[in-house]
Amino acid sequence: MDGEKLNYRVSYNWEFVWVDAGKVSFSVESMKIDDLRHWYFQSSGKSLPTYDWLFKVRDNFESVTDSISFRPKWYERKTLEGNYLANNCLEFFQEQGIIITESENSNKPYTVDTLPYNNNVMDLLTAVYYARSMDYSKMQSEDKITLDVIIDGKIYALSGRYRGNETVENHDGKIYQCYRFSVTLVEGTIFKAGEEADIWLTADKNKIPILIEARILVGSVKAYFSGGKNFKYPMEALID
Repeated sequence: MDGEKLNYRVSYNWEFVWVDAGKVSFSVESMKIDDLRHWYFQSSGKSLPTYDWLFKVRDNFESVTDSISFRPKWYERKTLEGNYLANNCLEFFQEQGIIITESENSNKPYTVDTLPYNNNVMDLLTAVYYARSMDYSKMQSEDKITLDVIIDGKIYALSGRYRGNETVENHDGKIYQCYRFSVTLVEGTIFKAGEEADIWLTADKNKIPILIEARILVGSVKAYFSGGKNFKYPMEALID
């Protein structure tokens, strides 16, 4: 996984027409803290300039996580979604059992808080990569998946379900064998409460997200895999 980079094109459904409206990227690097190996995860997303007038997005997420246990150490979010600004910084102290949160957004001034921390709580970006580390080959359709994730200073028990193995044709015409699962979304500037995102991961050791689809407040969005490099394993899920 070290050095892996993934890119996505984001399409928005507006009045029955799909238009390319943004792009998203993910990257992973290895780093050492106190002689222990950690992952540095980074993700950024932005709307294309042509559609900034409709809904401007400038998102950046960073996380440092223990490479063995997937327990996070540090997380930062800086986002602009429409007229909504949000900045969050989290520090996870495992031995003390606490999370120090620094947060501010368009509706709330800068605050510092302390939350209880148990070994199951993850930041959002770490949770994405943890989901990719799970062994879906041993799951049965409709098996439940639950992750405790801290979002905007609150801890949520995000629930999802494994939906089985499906063949997916990507936007570029390539066909992949995939694991499909759905995740319940947290209400925010884009999503309604109770909505779900459907995610298709390659059914191989890489478990690369090929397609992500979700309904939003107005319309729906899809994120298509548009390329990547430095995969740890061969792309065995590619059929054609």
